[in-house]
Amino acid sequence: MDAEQFAPRLIAWQREHGRHDLPWQVSDPYAVWVSEIMLQQTQVDTVIPYYARFMARLPDLASLAAAPEDTVLALWSGLGYYARARNLHAAAKRIAAEHGSVFPCRVETIEALPGIGRSTAAAIAAFSFGERRAILDGNVKRVFCRLFGVDGWPGDKAVEGRLWQLAEALLPERAIKPYTQGLMDLGATLCRRARPDCLRCPFADDCIANRDGRQAELPAARPRKPLPEKATVMLVLWHAGEILLQKRPPTGIWGGLWSLPECAPGEDVVAAARRLGYVAEDLAALPGLTHTFSHFRLAIQPRALTVARRQAGAREPGSLWLTPAEASEAALPTPVRRIIAAL
Repeated sequence: MDAEQFAPRLIAWQREHGRHDLPWQVSDPYAVWVSEIMLQQTQVDTVIPYYARFMARLPDLASLAAAPEDTVLALWSGLGYYARARNLHAAAKRIAAEHGSVFPCRVETIEALPGIGRSTAAAIAAFSFGERRAILDGNVKRVFCRLFGVDGWPGDKAVEGRLWQLAEALLPERAIKPYTQGLMDLGATLCRRARPDCLRCPFADDCIANRDGRQAELPAARPRKPLPEKATVMLVLWHAGEILLQKRPPTGIWGGLWSLPECAPGEDVVAAARRLGYVAEDLAALPGLTHTFSHFRLAIQPRALTVARRQAGAREPGSLWLTPAEASEAALPTPVRRIIAAL
């Protein structure tokens, strides 16, 4: 199929069967941008409540640029991949400084912002300004791999190059918004990773994967390596009904979030508390949990300690004492939120 065969059929399908009630389907580039960043590696159903809360608190670019980082991270807390939130905040500050808080319309300028790649920039430009630009997110890669029988893992440079060629070649001359939305909708609602609904697909008769029964094989899975295992002990330090939180470094895992102090497995937790400046008594081990990142798996053993008194001269830069209820409103990593909720 070429663009003259593919695009009209996709556009017609989207207009009749696609999604038309998503909260970010507006002409405001700020709303489109926030949604596109949230939707990176996260499903629509998960994003919707976070998006609604974020937009209610930070409804425009100027308010995001002026917001403290803690506010942005707290609104993002639980959504994961926190570099997205830090990049969103940094980009808003740059737009405020360089463009007077007006979102840029040139795709090259959009792509140069922190946290925005080629496909995300194209989607923002297409939905906000009607730019004729090709997108290639995970859903679109899956559609193209199945429809055109593209072998190999889409993350491989050569395979991705082939998919970009298809994406560019299939672009229609007009109706770019319903076309772009149609690609996303087709992958999200019919050409799903598991249990694709081929019977309702407008391209069922042309799809190589459907013809050859290769839906489960295409696209090819990423070559898997065993995830490394790591472990840590998180200290739940209690004093006067409050627990201690510490600000994590701005980069790295959970960068900029509030978390519990940590020590190495097997280390004396009382001694670890003393190093932080607290005289504490070990109460009990709390139920352990495991958190899986993209590149390793972390086993977490929380330990509850009661703080009798602070050591003389102890200082607390980057620390907060909060009640569990107050802590639950802070920008916390998901496993820390679970530990505090269990208290």
